[in-house]
Amino acid sequence: MAEDARVIRTRADVARTALDVLTKEGADALTHARVAEVAGYSKTTLYTHWPSKADLVATALDALGDMPHQEPTGDLRADLIGELKMFRKAVLDHQLDRVLAAMAQWATVDAMREIRDTLNTNAQRPIRTILGTSFDGADLEAAISMLAGVVACPALMFGTVPDDDVIEAAVGVVVASAKKRR
Repeated sequence: MAEDARVIRTRADVARTALDVLTKEGADALTHARVAEVAGYSKTTLYTHWPSKADLVATALDALGDMPHQEPTGDLRADLIGELKMFRKAVLDHQLDRVLAAMAQWATVDAMREIRDTLNTNAQRPIRTILGTSFDGADLEAAISMLAGVVACPALMFGTVPDDDVIEAAVGVVVASAKKRR
């Protein structure tokens, strides 16, 4: 059975509004009352469909859609640099630093941890695939953490993103390690 067009529209409106409130006003402003006010829906509607703050964050993340990724070329260095630049662009374009900060703030809440893990799994899939040809086990996890961290940590901790030289240097360290493994 097809979903009602009103439900689809409401879900999209609330998702966009929740993301907008989160990125423009911050994590503390992401409340049912604020999203209802900005989106033009009743708080009852929001609580019925998104009963918790975690549900509002999850729907806000849905509004991000699929993030663009580097098209793999088979060149480890170029693919990693391209993927990290795409991640950096997503941080800037979608204000993911605010989303990351909100997630860090709520990381101890089980529902937030689940959202964070889902987001990280989806975001890391391309880099995991690229690195999986050269690393495994703990070395793979360390390389993924280091490379994701080169963009995520400055965004979260300092409100900035790395320039090309920093991305290229981090990739250089990982690529050099991959060459030693061969």
